[in-house]
Amino acid sequence: MLYALAIILVVLWLAGLVTSTTMGGFIHILLVIAIIVVLVRII
Repeated sequence: MLYALAIILVVLWLAGLVTSTTMGGFIHILLVIAIIVVLVRII
């Protein structure tokens, strides 16, 4: 479940970079949340 959430967040982050429609720091916050979710799952 957490991996699916992390994958979705990374895809949204990549989509934001590709389309160049960044909403401030929101796109990078998605990446940070995805990394945190993966780290919590590993730990």
